[in-house]
Amino acid sequence: MTILYNDPSDFPEQARLGLVAAHRDKLMAVYGGVVRSTRSKPGSVAVVIGGGSGHYPAFAGLVGQGLAHGAAMGNLFASPSAQQVYSVAKAADNGGGVLLTFGNYAGDVLHFGQARERLIAEGIPCEIVTITDDVASASLEEFDKRRGIAGDLTVFKAAAAAAEAGASLEQVVAVAKEANRRTRSFGVAFDGCTLPGAEDALFHVPAGRMAIGLGIHGEPGVSEQDVPTADGLAEALVSRLLEEVPAGIEREGARVAPILNGLGRVKYEELFVVYRRVDELLHEAGLSIVEPEVGEMVTSLDMAGVSLTLFWLDDELEQRWKAPADTPAYRKGSVAVAEALDPAELEAVERQEIPPASEASRQLAKGVVSALETLVATVDAHAEELGRIDAIAGDGDHGIGMQRGSKACLEAAREALAGGAGAQTVLSFAAERWADRAGGTSGAIWGVILSSIGEALGNDLPLNADRLVRGVSAASDNVMSFGKAVPGDKTLVDVLVPFAEAVAEHAADGVAVTWERAAQRAEEAAQATAELLPRVGRARPLAEKSLGTPDAGATSLALIVTALVPVIQRCA
Repeated sequence: MTILYNDPSDFPEQARLGLVAAHRDKLMAVYGGVVRSTRSKPGSVAVVIGGGSGHYPAFAGLVGQGLAHGAAMGNLFASPSAQQVYSVAKAADNGGGVLLTFGNYAGDVLHFGQARERLIAEGIPCEIVTITDDVASASLEEFDKRRGIAGDLTVFKAAAAAAEAGASLEQVVAVAKEANRRTRSFGVAFDGCTLPGAEDALFHVPAGRMAIGLGIHGEPGVSEQDVPTADGLAEALVSRLLEEVPAGIEREGARVAPILNGLGRVKYEELFVVYRRVDELLHEAGLSIVEPEVGEMVTSLDMAGVSLTLFWLDDELEQRWKAPADTPAYRKGSVAVAEALDPAELEAVERQEIPPASEASRQLAKGVVSALETLVATVDAHAEELGRIDAIAGDGDHGIGMQRGSKACLEAAREALAGGAGAQTVLSFAAERWADRAGGTSGAIWGVILSSIGEALGNDLPLNADRLVRGVSAASDNVMSFGKAVPGDKTLVDVLVPFAEAVAEHAADGVAVTWERAAQRAEEAAQATAELLPRVGRARPLAEKSLGTPDAGATSLALIVTALVPVIQRCA
């Protein structure tokens, strides 16, 4: 378990600051993550990586000369917010454009995508390459739905080496995509990890058994089998990966860079015992091994697990893989030490100002803050149960993430209200802070919900049924457009859509009655998700396990809109 911490909620931030303090020759802290503390060549491409905390060396430990220019860091196992990604990318930009590259998880895709749009709107060229190396998370036919695990390193390294050599953004993107196409990973877990302050691990594997196809966010594997010997594990990992040689590669005589990765609790000596047999098997298969890596590359706090990655090289990718790098956690060859960067040169990301509002809207804003207080209390009361539901087929952090986001959102709303903000501004500030602090898919989605309702309420008029209908309907439409989920996918959308439809159906009955009847519809819809199989998100590879259990996001939304009934009645 995670033993050393202060306040569990401060753990990721204190770890980030401690890392920077230990490596000031390589890293500089910026809002949302870290960037190189050394100067990069003007006009070169900046490679910005990122994801949730809890995976060290990924992601901040891989920032430095020859590797990433910056890393956006979310909370534990939660994607960084769009604001955090944007901030890191702005600080890392060298004038040649930005490549954002990260593991293929819904929250990361949403937040990095938003950041990309903002960068492009400001005239900074920006592209995205998602990493899809985990063979256990989807079939080859659904390669683009696979998640990124330890193969992140091959894409980061290849793309960054190309950028360091002066390649254009288009060329760096092409290298990253080809590296991803040629990377395959497969992993197992012997026990789950424990979040700081948690009483137990996110999941357990029975003694003498191992979970096949683990996720790096604490997700359990897709199946179980008896724990083999070290040689037996090596044979299982190698045989699975050799089933899937990337298209266009002749296996005999092919060059591969293997990565045997420990997830946090399996120690180096154990890894070397396994790698001894991996090396033998790869040579027996007729492969040529190029600069293997054995150690911790992408971890999951204290998870007991191992993964094997095979990076199938061509001439260019071999050159990129061998190129020198110097970061806190990854060193290869020798780099010429670059000039230190002056922090004053980095552009700070400013917070938005509070626009004027009418007295009626400021009064409504008080009601909005009251509603958010009720929302926080509801989440707090059900956080443990929401985490339990989420852990059935996910990483079990939904309750914690909702607590983190909702409390930050309330803090921002109170600050805006104290500054004289109207209803739209209060909700806008709350939405940004929720997405910023919570990260992850739910953070992004709740940011969309609150901002959509806020836009409909405006900063001038009191609440009425028409604006309520427009706001809730916009939230429903925008969440589906933003998150790409549809009814039947077993997500929050399965509650949000019928809730919005009910609000529209009953609008003529007045705000109070409308909300109460729509909340009843939401409760029924949330319960009905128990009979659905997830088709998107982290739970999709473990779909069968979730049958009979309602979706955590759908459940939390239903709980919240139900708890808000008396608040809406007071505001009506």
